[in-house]
Amino acid sequence: MSSHAGDGARAARAAQWALLAGNFVIGTGVMIVAGTLNEISRAFRVEPAVAGQLITAAAAVMCIGAPLLASAVARWDRRVLLTLSLLWYAAGHLAALAVTGLGELMALRMLTVIAPAVFTPQAAACIGQLVPATERGRAVTFIFLGWSLASVAGLPLGAFVGGRFGWQAAFVAVAAGAVLAAAWVWRTLPPGVRPAPMSRRAWGEVARHRLLPGVIAVTVLQAAGQFVVFSFFAPLLRRHLGADALQLGLVWAWFGAFGLLGNVLASRLVDRLGTGRVVLATTACMATSLLCWPLGLAGGWLALAAVLLPWGLGCFAANSAQQARLVALAPALAAGSVALNSSAMYAGQAAGTAVGGWLMARGADAWMNWAGVLLLLGALGLSALLDRRAGPHR
Repeated sequence: MSSHAGDGARAARAAQWALLAGNFVIGTGVMIVAGTLNEISRAFRVEPAVAGQLITAAAAVMCIGAPLLASAVARWDRRVLLTLSLLWYAAGHLAALAVTGLGELMALRMLTVIAPAVFTPQAAACIGQLVPATERGRAVTFIFLGWSLASVAGLPLGAFVGGRFGWQAAFVAVAAGAVLAAAWVWRTLPPGVRPAPMSRRAWGEVARHRLLPGVIAVTVLQAAGQFVVFSFFAPLLRRHLGADALQLGLVWAWFGAFGLLGNVLASRLVDRLGTGRVVLATTACMATSLLCWPLGLAGGWLALAAVLLPWGLGCFAANSAQQARLVALAPALAAGSVALNSSAMYAGQAAGTAVGGWLMARGADAWMNWAGVLLLLGALGLSALLDRRAGPHR
């Protein structure tokens, strides 16, 4: 009995590492446009605010696709589903080499990001089936470390490669990583994992739940507040600090290093402190950074590094805690609620990028961080209210 239990625990741990690797590639590919925004805008001879709408369009597709695809693929073997989504991702990034205009790239990008709409929420729901209930929060936050690693390693390297060799080279690197991750997932994930499909009644239960819709709304506000500025790091730092490809890569790496640290801390504390408290702490960190953003731009590189530190600690840890929060509140509804949470994250990305692009196009860079602060304060207030409503169940 103990031997079988040990084998099962080892298999679950191996699956967690494979899904973490998949999220690393998925996260790198989602963020690579922000990392190569200067190169893309130059290649297609458009302003960065225009090129940045690649992020808006992709986020809109991921927003709509996550819940719709959660229903469409409900009966799929997750080993097959997650492997195929990574291969689709690889094909989409390779196909980008053949585009000749920004419109073509946008259309292709919207097809390519079907993969993130599937992979991240389904990976979270899948791992919840492979570990004991007492370990779900930690397992979900662990595989989401892949996104933090993408910010600390994948995005900086992609931005550096794109700055030196062109944005196409960065896309090729993402495609290669997706193929390797697909092979790892196929080899490691056990066959036959099929979380219970979400019926119409189950979707209705998610919508009528006294806490789940509010938690998902917190994710929208968190993502929108960040992406007002985050999507435009590259042009903003080039404009205000004269950043080149190497300096941008170092900024991304610094930001990502604290993103990784924050997610590690969240994964260790979330089951002990409670998801609501972790969400409040991480959201407050992000709001603090955006409040101090003008000081970072005015004070030079050291001041900027200090300003980005709390943002990095909070950025990925916040969404990890949000996913764990949803799983803990209603484990039986996790497939739907986590998919909706991913949808909410992408909706916030689309909204935040659109607001940031609108402000940048009108020369109102100085207002971008204040828009983000207001949205994050809204997330803080709503999250605190939900935590009080949860009462002893939090």
